[in-house]
Amino acid sequence: MNQVPEFSIVVPVYNEAGAVGALADEIAEALDGRAYEMIFVDDGSSDHTQAVLAELKSRHPALRAISHRRNAGQSRAIRTGVLHARAPVIGTLDGDGQNDPADLPALYRELTRPDAPGDLALVMGERRRRQDSIWRRLSSSLANAVRQFLLKDGARDSGCGAKAFRREVFVELPYFDHMHRYMPALVRAEGYSVAFMPVNHRPRASGVSKYTNAGRLMNALADLRGVAWLARRRRGFGGSEEI
Repeated sequence: MNQVPEFSIVVPVYNEAGAVGALADEIAEALDGRAYEMIFVDDGSSDHTQAVLAELKSRHPALRAISHRRNAGQSRAIRTGVLHARAPVIGTLDGDGQNDPADLPALYRELTRPDAPGDLALVMGERRRRQDSIWRRLSSSLANAVRQFLLKDGARDSGCGAKAFRREVFVELPYFDHMHRYMPALVRAEGYSVAFMPVNHRPRASGVSKYTNAGRLMNALADLRGVAWLARRRRGFGGSEEI
């Protein structure tokens, strides 16, 4: 842990005591031989997620566990993890285990490859063969279609938790609840480019979803208006340099 990591994996979790152990094991296996850290952010869980994470630290020296004093939502948990991260490149996964840690090395390589565009700041996963209910898939398809029409962000799957991005760019983005769903639009609004790559998706092994279709729709309508406003009000400055 004294070595500065090249890759920090941030995992927001809320009442996922049954999933975090296997997920930590899989992250360690996927990144074996690399300089990495994994940061699990417990977002005020009411089950024994925090206790499980504390026990896992003895098995995984690269694991860091951070706990919110009260539940603040997935976007806040991701931001907390990024602010604590030590690496210049961040990877994220959802805490329910449906994202596959085996995709992390490919996401990292795509972002950091030598011939990548100089302004590439985010590689966004796109889930193939989603392992969700038909109603969940239909509601996501509708939300993605509306979002693309209004924001034109190029993302076909804005809800995918598997991502790799540059830490320095993330901390420039405006924070608001649910902002993690709008990262392609927010990153592009700051003048950076975004790439997309297919990733695996798995059935939920334990726990329950923290979102309802109706709740997500209501939040999305408000968020879309806000993100569109932010994009319109951005004034680019072409970068800066010291003189």
